Amino acid sequence: MTLDTIKNAYFLGIGGIGMSALARWFRINGYAVAGYDKTPTQLTEALEAEGMTIHFTEDVEQIPASFRENPAETLVIYTPAVPKTHAEYIYLTENGFTLQKRSQVLGLIAGQMKTVGIAGTHGKTTTSSMVAHILRDSGVNCAAFLGGITANYGTNFLLNEPAEDLRSVVCVVEADEFDRSFLTLFPHLAVVTSTDADHLDIYGAHDAVLESFGKYVSQIESDGVLFMKQGLALADKTKAQVRPYSLESGNYYSQNLHVDEATFRFDLVYPGGVISDICLMVPGFHNVENAIAAGAVALELGVTPEAIKVALASYRGVKRRFDYILKTEEAVLIDDYAHHPAEVNAFLSSVKALYPDRDVVAIFQPHLFTRTRDFADGFAESLSLADHVILLDIYPAREQPIEGVTSDLIFEKIQAKKKEKSTKTELPSLIRSLRPSLLVTIGAGDIDQLLPVLKSELETNR
Repeated sequence: MTLDTIKNAYFLGIGGIGMSALARWFRINGYAVAGYDKTPTQLTEALEAEGMTIHFTEDVEQIPASFRENPAETLVIYTPAVPKTHAEYIYLTENGFTLQKRSQVLGLIAGQMKTVGIAGTHGKTTTSSMVAHILRDSGVNCAAFLGGITANYGTNFLLNEPAEDLRSVVCVVEADEFDRSFLTLFPHLAVVTSTDADHLDIYGAHDAVLESFGKYVSQIESDGVLFMKQGLALADKTKAQVRPYSLESGNYYSQNLHVDEATFRFDLVYPGGVISDICLMVPGFHNVENAIAAGAVALELGVTPEAIKVALASYRGVKRRFDYILKTEEAVLIDDYAHHPAEVNAFLSSVKALYPDRDVVAIFQPHLFTRTRDFADGFAESLSLADHVILLDIYPAREQPIEGVTSDLIFEKIQAKKKEKSTKTELPSLIRSLRPSLLVTIGAGDIDQLLPVLKSELETNR
């Protein structure tokens, strides 16, 4: 099957951030799109408003008849999170449909264009959205498949302008290491932000994670470039040029980095010169480093230093990445998707640098039983940067409980000045009693659903 032979695209797990971007691509390009997901969300509501048919009950009969009756014209895209026992998955597998993972289809689409693949166990969503924004803001014809909703565009997908030669179009792809999905990509330019141990429920050991990243960079085109975080052990795995970057050293790095009125300012040093006094409205030392990588990619693609400076100053971030929910003189509420100890450390370090005179009250919701088991010590150490930690129960996501694995594994080792456990139900009244001037919520689960009520508590109880 090729994309030329299909008329319908059916998504098992359409509400995922990556799946929804693909669904939008198919819809915009004239295919009929339908899908299933477990629960309705704001994202699925948006997809329905765009003309996609979505249902939330595991029921073959709810797959559109025009799809069911034409297997040869229907491509089924599924996420690994959908179990093989799913009734619709079984039906589609047994009735002549072509099923492909999201990553396979993404590789097929991206392979038609000049691909920029942004990978890393953390930092890839922000970096890929920065690259996409710089290119779009600078007039470069590009498409983008991102892992988060951008504040600048209100979407996780950017559509390119029509082009006679698709290789003249840049396709920015967030290259996901989960389930080794990024191995369907063969990028011209690639960024690797980090290769920390993660997804050990999939990989088993850190060595397997490193092996997978090595395979990914081996697939970069031989005349391409790997922009690699300084210190990663990947240079001997690729035939492409290797250009290290980091906050303080490499071929690309920052100097004169300082915080000015809750804004990070820095100079970006690159092999051909310096981009002076970049103003980054999205805070965080880690985001400065992400901006360095994004700037390096843009320079390689011919974007001028001045255009990069202007674009970064107008970059507004990604939903749930250092996301200001409330920002007044009396109270600040920031939400972040951090779900790995290194991400929590980077986030809290940046918050403390921005607000050195305020106590940080941090609400953390652990994500996955396996991740909690594997990184309990690291989470406890990172969370100890906060002045007051409020720990919620583990968000299970795709996992079943593991005996003996609870948030207590983290709680017992936290060394913050104050710590306590809470349920989501108890949280609003707890925040009402604490009246913090600086509150942060951290985690990749459903903690963001509490943001409206937490914001209300901060606004009404000053």
